[in-house]
Amino acid sequence: MTALDLSSPVAVVGTGTMGQGIAQVALVAGHPVRLYDTAPGQARRAADAIGARLDRLVEKERLTAAERDAARSRLRPVDELTGLAGCSLVVEAVLERLDVKQELFRALEDIVPEDCLLATNTSSLSVTAIGGALRLPGRFVGLHFFNPAPLLPLVEVVSGFATDVTSATRAYETARAWGKTPVASADTPGFIVNRIARPFYAEAFAVYESQGADPATIDAVLRESGGFRMGAFELTDLIGQDVNESVTHSVWRSFFQDVRFTPSLAQRRLVESGRLGRKTGRGWYDHADGAERPEPHTAEPAEPPAYVIAEGDLGPAAELLALIREAGIEVRERDEDSGTRLVLPGGGQLVLADGQTSVEFLDVVYFDLALDYRTASRIALSHCRDTSARTVAEATGLFQALGKKVSVIGDVPGMIVARTVARIIDLAVDAVARGVATEDDVDTAMRLGVNYPLGPFEWSRRLGRGWAGGLLDEMHDIDPSGRYAPSLALYQYACATPDEREDTA
Repeated sequence: MTALDLSSPVAVVGTGTMGQGIAQVALVAGHPVRLYDTAPGQARRAADAIGARLDRLVEKERLTAAERDAARSRLRPVDELTGLAGCSLVVEAVLERLDVKQELFRALEDIVPEDCLLATNTSSLSVTAIGGALRLPGRFVGLHFFNPAPLLPLVEVVSGFATDVTSATRAYETARAWGKTPVASADTPGFIVNRIARPFYAEAFAVYESQGADPATIDAVLRESGGFRMGAFELTDLIGQDVNESVTHSVWRSFFQDVRFTPSLAQRRLVESGRLGRKTGRGWYDHADGAERPEPHTAEPAEPPAYVIAEGDLGPAAELLALIREAGIEVRERDEDSGTRLVLPGGGQLVLADGQTSVEFLDVVYFDLALDYRTASRIALSHCRDTSARTVAEATGLFQALGKKVSVIGDVPGMIVARTVARIIDLAVDAVARGVATEDDVDTAMRLGVNYPLGPFEWSRRLGRGWAGGLLDEMHDIDPSGRYAPSLALYQYACATPDEREDTA
């Protein structure tokens, strides 16, 4: 099954920001496009807005004047739903209410031909439930674009329970012909991106709620150590706290209140107070003109140790040994079966975050996971109140000697980056095991949909297939609520033989 022919008319119902963006994508790809909105005059205003954006593309030399004029000639607003008769694809981008969408598509079935592909851009509702109201649910599919649709490349192509393979394939190939990067997803709460991304927000909020660190510090660690484009607090301020919380609640309810998706009480209070982020001028941060951005906690300069003793294999942090030597600090290595750590001159230990807390050990400082220890500009450290001041100072000075800013946070298990990445990997592995998507599509979706520096499976291969499960096991021992219990799929993934791993890739 191939993509829709460029002569085939495409309709967009609902002409808000997302609807206009989808229409622009189809229009620039070369299709005739029809716009419909229930609000009188809105479709015509949307056509004018799209025309203005085409003008800006000409100014930026991304379109020629001739291409713009041709696109404008193919764009037609209509005043009645019947004006969509003869379309080969209708994409809906209306209010996120199941009854509204079902009513719309029932009406469309009486207007468009039987071979017309019907698609919803929903981000939170069940594609199966919307399509369940149709006489011919086999032609119904989810086409989830990301905002802004003309710029972001990812499109989740979602097959409902009754969606025909031919319909999903045609939608997939059409999205690709439009210059997008499609990924195939089963109809699961949150699809791929909004399902697997929940821990990125949830773990940052959990660290904050446990008094582990303030939002500015957590965001800085996620960016400067974890390699994420934005921190969780600044990103939700950009998205809108109400929008982000609504998606979290939708996924949580759809999974029958699974504890792994539990919403944040702190975010609930923010929404209740009307602090929704940039759009209201205040969220986690103050976005008023001239407001000062709070600085992350950064430790004062400390003297580096003269040497460190490396015991065992540092695993994901092995690169630190080369960096320490390059900084002129002696590394003494000795094989030990008792663990993997750096021993400091004062006898204290420096250990990569493993899901435990410093209070369980004598004189231990934990350091957080980094995407790349060589390029990371900030490292988080944690310790308990019984950790000696000398050990904290030596650990701080060591990382400062490597050119890193140091943020000392509370004694929270898994710290910030490590617990976040571990939970993302777990949800990704579980989703693939349940047939939601392939490993490659999951990695593509998370890199393109939310700008993660690595896909979850890329991360897992770099860290070791057993790393995430090991860290989550330790966190589950501390918090046996089930939130951190590794999935059965993660356990099977870590234990699979090489041949089995290839079969599931």
